Amino acid sequence: MMFTNILKPSIHPITFLAAGAIVVFFLDTGKAQENGFTLRECYELALKQSETIAIQEQVIKEAEGRFLQAFSGILPDVSYEVSEERRDVATDSSSRKIRERRFTFTQPLFTGFKEFAAIAAGRAEKKQRRHELRRAQELLFTDVTDAFYFFLSFQDDVETLSTVRQALTERVKELKEREELGRSRASEVASAQARLSRIEADLEDVKGQWEIARQLLVFLTGRDIQNVADESQQVSLSLIENYLARSERRSDVQAGFEAWQVEQKKTAVARANFFPAVNAEGNYYEQREGSSADNDWDVTFTVDVPIFQGGENVGLFKEAKAVAAQEELRYKELKRRAELEIKNAYTNAEVTLRKESALRRAYDAAQENYTLQLEDYRRNLVNNLDVLQALEDLQDMRRAWTNAENETKHFYWNLLVASGDLHDTLGPID
Repeated sequence: MMFTNILKPSIHPITFLAAGAIVVFFLDTGKAQENGFTLRECYELALKQSETIAIQEQVIKEAEGRFLQAFSGILPDVSYEVSEERRDVATDSSSRKIRERRFTFTQPLFTGFKEFAAIAAGRAEKKQRRHELRRAQELLFTDVTDAFYFFLSFQDDVETLSTVRQALTERVKELKEREELGRSRASEVASAQARLSRIEADLEDVKGQWEIARQLLVFLTGRDIQNVADESQQVSLSLIENYLARSERRSDVQAGFEAWQVEQKKTAVARANFFPAVNAEGNYYEQREGSSADNDWDVTFTVDVPIFQGGENVGLFKEAKAVAAQEELRYKELKRRAELEIKNAYTNAEVTLRKESALRRAYDAAQENYTLQLEDYRRNLVNNLDVLQALEDLQDMRRAWTNAENETKHFYWNLLVASGDLHDTLGPID
């Protein structure tokens, strides 16, 4: 896969040649837009702003808490107890009150390996939650990418229409001068003025949509973003097989696998209920009164053999097996769905890449056509309507090409998210 960095062409100024009337959109691939938020910067801001990410981080801490609870099952319980027993003794009044202070140690020796299965389940759940956090970050990036290129497309449209409006303003001025000299008709001035008014109306419409897109970006980032700057990359797709081969690396697929492992371990926990439980309990006495006052310690071994619980253990085991089977099916579905999403994302990126290339050629042709039409108009070979139509075609081609360029990058980022390659491409995020 190739991902070569280049700078984004800025909106090209329309300049008049031959008495100040030829419009040219200059290509400048060596200069990026200045004073704008980049896609990466918007994403970093969104990570700090998103409540979803914050919630997922707390879910990880919750899983860590359950892991510690499971781990405590293999460790001894230690407690300190102070007690005082009062008896109704008729003969010996000294035996009516018995005080006792002791340390109690309880250690499970064998529970059918239930604790070890629970620890393994807790470890798998922590991995699952971390993968889910990563997936939430990737989906947030998709939202930011949608908003970013939505905003950028309207920003480019505003610049293009503003440049065309300036060109038409100069065109109307020139035609009025020619009309005064008797070299242009009043209808030519009216036609140019009508097109100028339409461009101004289109510009106001695009500005409204631009503001809506800006509000979405502000919502995601929490910053008052006024303009953005694309770190333009030249998209070069690898073979689709290379993206499909990495489908199992997707965070949601890995999270699905760990969720399956969690339920498998819980099945082992449920199975342990069929085995006997062996425990040891020891006491060390700091103070002891009565007939056992001379005994400083004692140890008790307990073996609890389950014989019949009314089918409860069987029911718990069957339930755990069914849940594990469901998670396995979900994991398999996630893998198939991941492959489908990669194929769809690849198709979108591939089609828009070809579309962008075709529209770039169309734009170059429209630019050349406008220049030729304007020169012919100076020689009285074509009328003003032909020139205005050529200018309109140039405007349409520029907007279509710019939108296709943004759409290509948008779909390419979606492909990286779909294939699980996003974080490898972005690198570490602050």
